[in-house]
Amino acid sequence: MMRWLLSALVFLVLGMSLHANEFSKVATNEPELIQKGDGKNYCPICGMNLTHNYKTSHGVILSDGTAKQYCSMRCLAVDFPSIESHVRNIVVTDVTSEKLIDAKHAFYVVGSKVSGTMSMVSKLAFEKEGDAKAFAHENGGEVMRFESAFAKAKASLSEDVDEFVKKKQKGIKIHLFKKIKL
Repeated sequence: MMRWLLSALVFLVLGMSLHANEFSKVATNEPELIQKGDGKNYCPICGMNLTHNYKTSHGVILSDGTAKQYCSMRCLAVDFPSIESHVRNIVVTDVTSEKLIDAKHAFYVVGSKVSGTMSMVSKLAFEKEGDAKAFAHENGGEVMRFESAFAKAKASLSEDVDEFVKKKQKGIKIHLFKKIKL
């Protein structure tokens, strides 16, 4: 009886963790990376791998033709003050097709149950409003356009930094505790 209960508990926990992670930010096909050079696979702000965070990636084309691609809207917001006057176009990955689309025409789901990339709040883009609404119905969050989502990203920059520092410190403490315990 005890063995059966333990087995049921293990399957329940595994099932819950699989369901919580069913959305993947990783590119399922060849990602459309717009940067050039040795660092083209990495966010110029945080260094995260763009392929692993492809479904949250944003890019900019600058007036001189230079392209930059970020792992998230948050990293775009960090860099924006230094590039704002040179931005020709902002693109984002459509979660459904995994193609880059014009961010200003995208429909964003902000605050779904999907974890944010470099942010406490997720921001996922969709080309079609119906896709965004269906995703929000299934995963929570609010559907909005780029300007509103970007305003939220810029407004939460310092809050996001504070949370990541806390998480990193907590992770270091847990790691040290495990080492000491061994």
